[in-house]
Amino acid sequence: MSHSNEAKNLVGCCGLYCGLCSKYQSNAPSRCIGCRLGEQHSWCSIWNCCVKKHQYETCSDCRHLFHCAIFVRRKVAEWIPAAENLRQINKVGLASWTREQEKRQALLERLLEEYNEGRSMSLFCKVCARMPIDLINRAREETAAALAREKDKSDLKAKARLFKTVIKDIAAAANIDLN
Repeated sequence: MSHSNEAKNLVGCCGLYCGLCSKYQSNAPSRCIGCRLGEQHSWCSIWNCCVKKHQYETCSDCRHLFHCAIFVRRKVAEWIPAAENLRQINKVGLASWTREQEKRQALLERLLEEYNEGRSMSLFCKVCARMPIDLINRAREETAAALAREKDKSDLKAKARLFKTVIKDIAAAANIDLN
C-alpha cells in the first residue's frame, strides 16, 4: 500500500508532518498548505538545502543529517518531534512512516471534531504528533466512558475540559511533554 499524494506533500523535509500542525489544520485565511506546496517554503534554509540543492525527499536522505550546519543553526535536533521523526524515517522508511502520520492526522481530525471548543487545536496537534496512537485512543475511551456517566453530554466546553484532563494525565504518566 503506497501513501497518498496528499500525505506525501505534507512531509516536511525537516521531519515535521504538516498534517499535524495547527497552521495546516486552521481554517483561517493565513492557513498553511504544507511545506511542499506553493512557494511559502522558499525562505526556509532547510528546504532550500534538502530539496532545491540536493533533491532529497527529506533530510533523512542526507549522510550529514545530525551534523548539518543548518540543523545546528536552526536547532532542528531540539524540535520535538522533528529529529525523532527523521530517525524513524531512516528506521522504517518514508512510506511506512507516512502511513502512520496519515493515521495520526485522521485521529487529530476526529479529536478536533469531537472535542475542540475553539481553544484546543494546538494541544491536540501536539498530542497527535508526540503521543503513541494507543495512548490517545485510551484517552478517547476513558473520556467517552466518563461522558456516558454524565447527564449533560452536549456541553462542548465540558467535554473538551474532560478530554484535556485525561490526555494530560496519560501523557504525564508516560513522561510525554506536551508543552
